[in-house]
Amino acid sequence: MSPRTATARLVTRLLGQLVVRLGPALVTASGITLLIGGLLTYDATAGSVLLPTPVPTPTPVVAATARPLPTIGPGTPGATSLPTGTASRIVIPAMRLDLAVIEGNPGFPYCNVAMYWGVLSQPGRPGTTYIYAHARAETFLRMLTLSQVRNGDPMLGMLVEVYTSDGRLYLYEIDAVKRHVTTSGFGAYLPLAGVPQDLIVQTSEGSRNTVRKLQVHARYLYSQDVDPAEANPVPHAVICY
Repeated sequence: MSPRTATARLVTRLLGQLVVRLGPALVTASGITLLIGGLLTYDATAGSVLLPTPVPTPTPVVAATARPLPTIGPGTPGATSLPTGTASRIVIPAMRLDLAVIEGNPGFPYCNVAMYWGVLSQPGRPGTTYIYAHARAETFLRMLTLSQVRNGDPMLGMLVEVYTSDGRLYLYEIDAVKRHVTTSGFGAYLPLAGVPQDLIVQTSEGSRNTVRKLQVHARYLYSQDVDPAEANPVPHAVICY
C-alpha cells in the first residue's frame, strides 16, 4: 500500500468517527432551536418529536333563540281588570271619624254620611277619588277644627281608610292640607302624571253659602280584601241644607 493510499484511509476513518460523535449533538442543538421556535415538543426521556403546528379551533357561537312575547287578551289567564266597587265607608281613626259613604247629589246634600263625587274615580282605579261631607259634629267638623291648628300640620301622616262596596279596603296617608280653597271640584289637587290613584277629602269652612273649602290630600298606600259586611255599613242619610 502506498503512503498516499494509507493516508486517505486514515482520514476517512477519522471523519467517520467524528460524524458519529457529533451527530447527536447536532440533532440536540437543532432540537433546542426548533423548541424555541415552537415547532418541536421536547421530551427528555423519549427524545425530540416534531409535531405539526396546532391550529386553534374556533369556539362555536350559539345565537339566542327569540322567544315570542306573551299576549294578554280577553279571557286570557293573567289578564287583570279594574275593580268595580264604589266608596262605601270612610274611617279616619286619629280623628275618630267613621261614616258610611254614598254617591253625592249636588241638588240634595245629605247629612249623617259622607259622599263621593261620581264623575271622578273610585279607589283602585287610576285617578282621584273625591269624598266630601258637611262640617258638622256627626260628619267632618273634627277635620275642619284640626285644619285651624298650624294650618293643618297635626293631620299630616294620619291614615285614611276607604272601603268599597266589593269588599276591599284601601289605605291612604294624608300628605297635604289645603285651606281656603275657592276653585270648584278638585282643582286644588289635579291628578299627578304617573300616580295611579289618590284621594281628596273635602269639607266646608263655613255655612252653606260659604265658598271657601278645606281639602285634604292623601296618597295611596295599599289595599286588601275585607269582610263585605264590614265594608258596607247601613247609611242613615238625611237631606239637609
